Amino acid sequence: MKKKAISTYKVLKPKINNQKLTKEILVTDENKKKIKMHSVVERPLTLFLNDQEIVTMMTICDYPKYLAIGYLLNQNMLKKNDKITGVDYDEEISTVVVRTKLKTNYEEKLKKKTLTSGCAQGTVFGDIMEEFEEIKLSKTAKIKASWMIKLLKEINTTPSLYLKARAIHGCVLCKKDKVKVYMEDVGRHNAVDKIAGYMYKHSISPVDKIFYTTGRLTSEMIIKTVKMRIPILISRNGFTSWGVELAKKSNLTLIGRTKGKRFVALSGIQRIVYDKK
Repeated sequence: MKKKAISTYKVLKPKINNQKLTKEILVTDENKKKIKMHSVVERPLTLFLNDQEIVTMMTICDYPKYLAIGYLLNQNMLKKNDKITGVDYDEEISTVVVRTKLKTNYEEKLKKKTLTSGCAQGTVFGDIMEEFEEIKLSKTAKIKASWMIKLLKEINTTPSLYLKARAIHGCVLCKKDKVKVYMEDVGRHNAVDKIAGYMYKHSISPVDKIFYTTGRLTSEMIIKTVKMRIPILISRNGFTSWGVELAKKSNLTLIGRTKGKRFVALSGIQRIVYDKK
């Protein structure tokens, strides 16, 4: 009898009981009645790559180390051959520092540029698009319509900061009909980057994974998903024309407006198994 493979990572879900992530505020409703409501707490987080300050992000700061790594990976500031030697987070000064063994490609580019308001971001975007065109996504990955129904129900009923306080986006890494990693943040890009960082740290293969977002299917979401090598992206929301164009170009399975048993497939239809009538 074959032994079942044991997952090397635990299921990660929103930290709804972390008191630092929400606070109660007093509001006045339409009847002039004073009531208490939960609000999401956003904080600035400054990211350094070695000695270079990269960006200050507004985030709920629940997984700052995963966010930092994922941001650098998705912005092409870290390459696969860059070895991370440490990630240090100082809550008191709201700073996270990612350290690598050698200077990174991004730091070398900064040396060649005048430090204007744009820095090297334009060059970085060009690199991202060049890599985007070369990425080959798994052709064997599948998603069943029945899996989507089950996933949507689980995601929508999982205790979350969204259900507690609203004003937040969620992104979920799934395998078949199971939720594996559920991240939330004030910006959906932050939630994506935290999952990217988590996958990197835990060496999680993307080839058989499904990615879910509560946000719109924009070009940014398609680019990030493809860079993470995840072959299937679904959302309960709508989509942009460039997002659909990029998804078709990369052979990404893109599914939008998912609700109950309903959805629209925008690209990569060959990966979808229509097992629900």
